[in-house]
Amino acid sequence: MAELSEYSKELSDLFTESENILLICHINPDGDAIGSQLALYHYLKAIGKKPEMLSPNNIQDFLKWMSGADLINIFIKNRKYCRELIAKSDLIVMVDFNQPERLGEARKNVLSSSARRIIIDHHLNPVPFADIVISDPSKCSTTELIYDLLVSVADKPFLTKPVAEAIYTGIITDTGNFEYGSYTGHTLNIVAELLETGIEKDKIISLIYKNFSEQRMRLMGLALNERMTILPNYNTAYIYLTKNDLNAYDHINGDTEGFVNMPLAIKGVIFSVLFVEKDKFIKISFRSKGNFPVNKFASEFFSGGGHLNASGGEYADNMENTINYFVKVLKSNFKRFNFPG
Repeated sequence: MAELSEYSKELSDLFTESENILLICHINPDGDAIGSQLALYHYLKAIGKKPEMLSPNNIQDFLKWMSGADLINIFIKNRKYCRELIAKSDLIVMVDFNQPERLGEARKNVLSSSARRIIIDHHLNPVPFADIVISDPSKCSTTELIYDLLVSVADKPFLTKPVAEAIYTGIITDTGNFEYGSYTGHTLNIVAELLETGIEKDKIISLIYKNFSEQRMRLMGLALNERMTILPNYNTAYIYLTKNDLNAYDHINGDTEGFVNMPLAIKGVIFSVLFVEKDKFIKISFRSKGNFPVNKFASEFFSGGGHLNASGGEYADNMENTINYFVKVLKSNFKRFNFPG
């Protein structure tokens, strides 16, 4: 757990002294990544800095309403300019990830930069590729950690409307609107303060969770009706989607968001998995209820990690072989991972 008081003065000094500050989120950024990035961006703007923002790849459509999201530079769309941003930076702040692979194509440029590098994150097992690593896995989201950091640096809550919206977005997306995740009473106290700023929570929830295309809804129907398998003896359900499935429903980035959570609504299911076919590997999302540690399962068998009830991984094979391997390791290890609640 990070003792934020240890970092507040150093962060404040770095923010004050640095002329070219670059904020970077992880590849395939989610609401917590973009929310963390934008909360810091608006804070730095408020204290007179001119920060820049970078995402390794495209932002999901349901996050583009956020104030400042249109100012995030997309590396794969403008590689030359993004490399220049990295090269001229004297401070790089990386949010919501702690593995250099999550930088995507920007990895080489960031790691070779002479800038001071900071990681602010809430995931387990950080890799030390930064000068300062502020890591607290007890937080439900990196935005919760950003909130506490800003309080520590500014000696009071810093909550303009854009900052409050960004932090709220990060918290609700990383907890599935409080359906899972390691949120605490402290988290809910933060949410109470965010709501006191006048942010429109119903509007934000609608923009994030009720703002999908017709094709996305039809893809969800396919996933549930034809691509879901229940393994009742192992309290498990899994869904798979091939590239052909995605293409048939005009898939765009973010369309499968939340699919992995749906089987957990089935009586008796405590472990849910989503397999999505990519060009050279299968991307896998894991969710669970209770004490089933999907982070350990993902780490041990699928080169992944994350949190107790929400994690991810991948497997470098075709869909059939990946599912067969998953079922094999599940059956062999289910009792070991299924701790009593």
